[in-house]
Amino acid sequence: MAYDYDTGNIFAKILRGEIPNDTVLETEHSLAFNDIGPQAPVHVLVIPKGPYVNWDHFITGASAEEIADYARAIHAVVGKLGLEPGEGGQGYRLIMNAGEAGVQEVPHLHAHILSGRPLGKLVAAG
Repeated sequence: MAYDYDTGNIFAKILRGEIPNDTVLETEHSLAFNDIGPQAPVHVLVIPKGPYVNWDHFITGASAEEIADYARAIHAVVGKLGLEPGEGGQGYRLIMNAGEAGVQEVPHLHAHILSGRPLGKLVAAG
């Protein structure tokens, strides 16, 4: 499937330095930053630096290095913030939305890391 990447999306602007962000972690292929509208006490977004619309686009179009870097960046944020379940960490929720049914608001792959309070068992119907 072909994906049309919108170079005007907010995350593309952040990556180009046009919009500031509160960086939590940056690697060669990934950027993690605090969400400007947090839904939990901890709400970090992790994005790949490449122009990928969603997970499907990323996993089929990214290099092995980009994929490994992105997965490790997510893990590094969890470790940096002390969120690992067990060993004193409180745990976290990892969410990726894709497409209309997934209510993806920004057409650039991003993972939400949420923690800091009990989040409930399911996503609320809307």
